[in-house]
Amino acid sequence: MAKTTKPQDAIALLKADHREVEALFEKFEKARADSAKQSIAEDICRALIVHAKIEEEIFYPACGGKIDDDMLKEAFVEHDSAKLLIRDILAGGPEDEYYDAKVSVLAEQIEHHVGEEEARLAGIFSQARRAGLDLEALGEALRARKEAPMSDYKERLPMPELAAVKLSPQNERRQ
Repeated sequence: MAKTTKPQDAIALLKADHREVEALFEKFEKARADSAKQSIAEDICRALIVHAKIEEEIFYPACGGKIDDDMLKEAFVEHDSAKLLIRDILAGGPEDEYYDAKVSVLAEQIEHHVGEEEARLAGIFSQARRAGLDLEALGEALRARKEAPMSDYKERLPMPELAAVKLSPQNERRQ
């Protein structure tokens, strides 16, 4: 008899992504070889690019008007802040003087962001659950949207697009 598994709701899926990235950051901290560090950093960047994409395209819009609007706006800005570091990490390598520091600061930013999403009573996830969102349907939409980029990005990671932070044309040309 085929084993059936209950699909993850949106919050369970997003929390699973958080745990995966936390484990990758721990793995990066323990790595010594530059090649291992670069590979792990790319895995971190890939996971975060896709995670931000599905939150920004599906989860956050579904929360719009149903949870604290200021928290959603802050989440978009936090994503963009992380994406700026991701761009820098992907453009460089372990031979760069600040490479490890950039990955470390990215870990700290993500830890803060995850804390705000997962905060027990006031976090985005608790508010979404209380708002009565269809978390099962959202989970399915997130899962479906996540599949293509994760496989597409195995070969080449794109530079993440910013959602809330506007770079000046001069800065944008440098990218």
